[in-house]
Parts: sequence; C-alpha cells; structure tokens
Amino acid sequence: MKAPEGFDHREWWFGIKMARAALLRPLPLLDKNGRPFRFAMVDPLLEMQHRIDSDASVRLVGPHGPLSAKTRDRYILSSLMEESITSSQLEGAATTRKVAKQMLSEGRKPRNHSERMIFNNFQTMQWIREQTDQELTPELVFDLHRRMTEGTLDDPGAAGRFRTDEENIVVAYGGETYHEPPAATELPVRLDKLCAFANGKSPDYFVHPVVRAVLLHFWLAFDHPFVDGNGRTARALFYWSMLSQGYGVCEFLPISRKIKEAPARYARAYLYSESDEGDLTYFLLYHVDVLQRALVDLGGYLRTSSTERRSLEERLAAGVDLNHRQKELLAHALKHPDEQYTIAIHRTRQRVVYQTARADLLELHRLGLLEKRRSKKAFYFMPSVDLEDRIRELR
Repeated sequence: MKAPEGFDHREWWFGIKMARAALLRPLPLLDKNGRPFRFAMVDPLLEMQHRIDSDASVRLVGPHGPLSAKTRDRYILSSLMEESITSSQLEGAATTRKVAKQMLSEGRKPRNHSERMIFNNFQTMQWIREQTDQELTPELVFDLHRRMTEGTLDDPGAAGRFRTDEENIVVAYGGETYHEPPAATELPVRLDKLCAFANGKSPDYFVHPVVRAVLLHFWLAFDHPFVDGNGRTARALFYWSMLSQGYGVCEFLPISRKIKEAPARYARAYLYSESDEGDLTYFLLYHVDVLQRALVDLGGYLRTSSTERRSLEERLAAGVDLNHRQKELLAHALKHPDEQYTIAIHRTRQRVVYQTARADLLELHRLGLLEKRRSKKAFYFMPSVDLEDRIRELR
C-alpha cells in the first residue's frame, strides 16, 4: 500500500496499526508465548467479504444459471485437478501441469514422488466433498493428512500423526527460516482448540464464515502439526470449511493457482501476521483478495464459456445430431488442436460408462471431425487438421 503524501512508510504503517488497535479481537489461537492472535474487520476486508458473498450467491446451475449440471460437474472436476496440481507444486512437486492433468484424466497410477503428491491431493479433495456434513475432529484431520501424504514421506509412519520434538521442524522460504512452530507436546491441545473453532464453538462472538475458513488455513499452518504436508493440508482444510458452511461455489475456485502466481506474497502474509504481534488482519486481507480474484476468474470463464457455446452451436449444422458431450469436446478441440483424446479421458471428464465414451468418439471420427490414430498400446483421437472447415461443411 502506497503511503499518502507527507508520510513515509514507517509513519503510515504506525498510523494503520493504531487505527486497527481498537478493532482487534482475540482468537483461541495462541502464539508460542501464550498470547492470542487477533484480527480486525477493517473496511477493505468488509468490502471484499461483501463482494464474495454477492458473487457466491449467484446461481450457477439450473434453468436460470449459466451452467448445466453436466457442465458443472466437468468444471468442478477440472478445478479440483487444477487445485491439486498447483497446491502440490507450491510444496515442491516438479511435474508439469500438462503431464499431471493427463495422469488424473486417464486415471493412471503415479510414476514418481511428484505425481504421487498430486494424485493424493486430487483424491483427498474429492474425499473432502463427502465430509462436509461432519464436524471437524482430530481424527478427521489425521485422516485428511494421511490421505494427502500417503507414499510421499521419508518415514511412512509419519502420515496421519503428530510430529515429534525430535523431528525439529522449521518453515523456510528462499533459504530463510520464516517460522518455528510450537512444541510438539502442545499439539493435542492446540488441535482440539482448532476443531472447536472450526465447528463454531469458539470464540464467543460471530465470525463470518469466510473469515473462519481463512483463519483455519492460517491456524493449521502455524501449528504445523505434521512432519510434512502441512501447507496442502491447511489449504484443503480451508476448502472443507468453506463447503461445510454453505459456500459451494468454492468447488469452482482453484485458489492455489492464484497463490502460485505470487508465492512470495503468500509467505509474507504469514510472516507479517506472526511478527506484528499476532495481527492476522494481514493474512485475512491477502487470502480474501485471493478468493475474490479467483471469483473474478470464474466470472470470466462463465462469460467466455457461454459465448463459445453459442458460437459453436451456431457453427454446427442444426440437423447434425451431436450430444452435449460431443459439443463440449469439439469446443475444447477448437482451442487445443494438438490435444489427444482417448476413451479413458473422455469417460473420466464426462463421467459416463466406457461404451458411451467410445460411441461419442467413434461418431465424431465417422463425421470426419476427429482423426483416429494408434499408439503402441491403444488408439486415440486428434482434432482434424481442418476442423473448423469441417464443422462449417456440416451445415
């Protein structure tokens, strides 16, 4: 934030700090010295919170929404893939997005450590969607972490259990230590308090659902209860909280993609909150802004998707009997002329049985819209070189 004319940054920061002081409210989360973290519902936060509530209330599916139920399911699946990939990349997964997405689409087994991180993340994110009617318990957190890290830790027995003092965990970024978490002996009590907060049993004042979800994200990352995978687990816990509090739109928002665009800002949001007397307003402002920008991206996608769908429908001959799955594939193929389509990928994306996926692709091949090719193990389909012309000729 730029300082007003006549103030240097130190003076401006001190003024903001004093203005916040009267608004700060304590949380059950304590720092290592036993002092409560606090936050202030400052005007920019209230404004962003209102925008999120307004955007999140828009009906996405149904007769008055921009998405059909099938398109919704496909987009949610794509968003979960994107979140799983970028959340894992934030913690060191070195697989490219293209390879990772192909692995998840085909349902093949991971081949290395990085792919295993992403595969676990994707499976866990889908599992989380089924847990939103439950209260958060330590056992549920352990289960979440176990699913997230299975087969990725140096010590397989560390999945789904607290770290120990002997494991000497610190958090570093760019070679610099940012955070030394609380002692391992404190973790059982801390996790009980986190669960009580997640379930709305504390504090004794109203906390907006989005704020509660963001604070849970920070809380688990600060306590760092596990030997590894804390960041992925914290971001997944944010999703659980948002979904369990009725923010279904969060399924459409891969927030880790926005975080990955500027990971240093993410690290600084943690650092400022911890170093400035436990003022979590820094982290809230950062995270709510990330959420708001993800919603803007979703709005752009919906507008573009609607326009592309209308354009495609206009370009396809009215008499050609193509179903919605085939039309969606063609819309994708027009933008990705080098894409390879297999029955397995089409089946996963559209959530249909093998025979239906096979029939869809063979019909598009018969019409000359897809080319059929063979690899060593199986055949696949690619968009025809002159796909646009062929669609026009269908009129």
